[in-house]
Amino acid sequence: MKLRNTVGRAALAIGLTIAAQPAMAQSSPAAGGADASDTGEIIVTAQKRAENVQQVPLAVSVLSPSQLQAAGVRQFQDLTKLSPSLTIRPAEHPVNANVSLRGVGTFAFGIGVEPSVAVLVDEVPLAFQARAFTDLPDVERIEVLRGPQSTLYGKSASAGLINIITRGPTDTFNIRVNGTGTTDGEVGANFSASGPLGETLGYVLSGSYSKWDGNVRNLFNNQKVNGNQTFNTRAKLRWEPSDTASLTLTANYLKGDTTVGRPFVRMGANALLRGTAGLTPAVTLPGVVINEDNQTISNNFPASTSYSGWGGNLRGEFELGNHSLVSITSYDKFRLDDFLDQDDTSSTAAVGANIQVGAFKSKLFTQEFRLLSPGDQPFRYTLGAYYASVRFDRPFLRGPAFSLADWTAYSKSDQIAGFVQADWEFMPNATLTGGARLQNEKIRYAFTSRAAPVGTWSGNASDTAATWRASLKYEFSPTVNVFGTVSTGYKGQTYDLTTGFNNNRAAAGPIKPEKSRDIEVGIRSQLFDRKVTLNVTLFDTAYRNLQAQTIETLADGTANFRLTNVGKLSTKGVEIDTLVRPNDTFSINGSFAILDATYTDFPVAPCFPLQTAAQGCTTVAGQPSRQNLTGERAVQAPEFKFSIGAEFTPSLTDTLRGVVQANWQHTSSVFYVARDPETFQPAYSIVNLGLGVRDEDRKWEVTAFVNNLFDQEYFPSLANSAGNWGNNQATQVLLPRDFRRYGGIRFNLNY
Repeated sequence: MKLRNTVGRAALAIGLTIAAQPAMAQSSPAAGGADASDTGEIIVTAQKRAENVQQVPLAVSVLSPSQLQAAGVRQFQDLTKLSPSLTIRPAEHPVNANVSLRGVGTFAFGIGVEPSVAVLVDEVPLAFQARAFTDLPDVERIEVLRGPQSTLYGKSASAGLINIITRGPTDTFNIRVNGTGTTDGEVGANFSASGPLGETLGYVLSGSYSKWDGNVRNLFNNQKVNGNQTFNTRAKLRWEPSDTASLTLTANYLKGDTTVGRPFVRMGANALLRGTAGLTPAVTLPGVVINEDNQTISNNFPASTSYSGWGGNLRGEFELGNHSLVSITSYDKFRLDDFLDQDDTSSTAAVGANIQVGAFKSKLFTQEFRLLSPGDQPFRYTLGAYYASVRFDRPFLRGPAFSLADWTAYSKSDQIAGFVQADWEFMPNATLTGGARLQNEKIRYAFTSRAAPVGTWSGNASDTAATWRASLKYEFSPTVNVFGTVSTGYKGQTYDLTTGFNNNRAAAGPIKPEKSRDIEVGIRSQLFDRKVTLNVTLFDTAYRNLQAQTIETLADGTANFRLTNVGKLSTKGVEIDTLVRPNDTFSINGSFAILDATYTDFPVAPCFPLQTAAQGCTTVAGQPSRQNLTGERAVQAPEFKFSIGAEFTPSLTDTLRGVVQANWQHTSSVFYVARDPETFQPAYSIVNLGLGVRDEDRKWEVTAFVNNLFDQEYFPSLANSAGNWGNNQATQVLLPRDFRRYGGIRFNLNY
């Protein structure tokens, strides 16, 4: 794998970023098809009321459909390409994937563990992040809020949240159709139709389908894997019986599957499957050439996932005098079945027939009330109450040759919270914001193991916590303001419901809550008649009782995944979001993040496979090997990252415009497991180009594109599998969608 990273590129990126605005500054398309960014205003709901994003004293980015297309973003996991503080690490199936902001995420495989980064759709939280790891159909905008968001939002927001806003009903009939076809066999299409059904009734109906066979070939059956197939549909019905009331009913359905392929890219000369004589890579992986370019596997079990889910919500908005009342009621049900070739070979020996199968199931009910005072008064406030009840179930089976497991577990959580936030313009151009939240959460679990250790355990716990936020904003002019914010975050306690649960884990009780404190200082500015936007945020966040998944490698090579409170973490840095739009034919946008995420207290961490004493691994008699990670850079936290995009739309005729789009994404080096050289990804850059033509009113557009123009290979996830190969080097990867260069055609219709 050849990765070119020059100082010149980095310097150019910084220069362009200071003069550009990211995808965040592009707002959603207006009803007539024109880009609403032409108005210079981007409306968000980051503080639970509609506001111009430039007036919100928060670190928030807004991603629009046009920017998602230009960057090759069609699925949730691709969002990392456009938001530099956001990193999404894929896994063999979506439940094990990780979403982190500013270097902080939830590295856990157990059920019932809150994600540090919450994912919401139309302000309704998802129980599993995996529910979002599909296509992004009918998106109006995506808001990425960085830092703790526990004051106004539901649980699971100690590091930030992603709010996916879908299209709403329109006053006139409108239809959108988008399609994509690529040179490597991907096909996808989505549509939406909206309009009135009468004077008081409006609707939206949308759906999408995509299919891609993948970019890994299984030589055992000559089939492609690492692909996916997804079907999404959503419907909204809005009733406005009067000028002071509206009800919106939303229903959705999702069904899909993925195929799993994890190629080996490095293998030691003496590697033997499970240390068994004769089971060399040549015998167990026939035909596979192991190197950094490898895109083949040999698995005798069809590794895959299959998932489906449905849900809905009812949103009511009512005017009560000069106040507004919002009620949101939601229900969601989701299931994912996973099938994995646990030895990742096609060996005919007993150890070559090890598999793991299981399911993740969730049911979520939420109810939220918000009372909002008038937004045009010097003193304005939001009062709210939130209730959530969620249950997770997980049956799991692994074997029959090694790493035996056979268990079922469930986890249930009930949370009730009250929150308030007030803005007070106490003097001209100066606004003080204060917010607080008090919540109580009760959790309970049951775990039954039919393999050693055999037994049944159950327990429960309750915790009450308070979080708060204080902010001061000063406006130098209508388009330039500065702010400073201090806030706290909270992620609830949980149990480590994974393989190996035993009497000791049950007796230890729940894992402690994770808490954070965040300080932010920023400037929001639009200059030269709003043609230039420059937003800068400096942040410093400290986490204590950090919840993280660690790995214990036992003497027989078995990997035991365990969730604990690992200590403390500090993340600080600067984020720059910019846009230059001198006229209606040209714009350049970019975002840049410099990040210093460090474990400040992590004295006892498990060693990575093959770690030596010289690499910091120490052994204590009768105890697992350990290392001290205090002062070490956090995993999945690149030191700097940027995304720069440009669009040029010159007039070709009175009714046609040309389209030239470019996007450059750069990520610095990163560890996926602390210090482990087998999971180190060097810095890399990805460039995407597009060339097309569109109608003057954007009623249609056709664009030819090339993603990963320079064919740069990189790995968004690496795994050290030495324990499965007799403690010899064995490294596996998950390949990204754009591991190799590919092209395609996309078209949009908007009438």
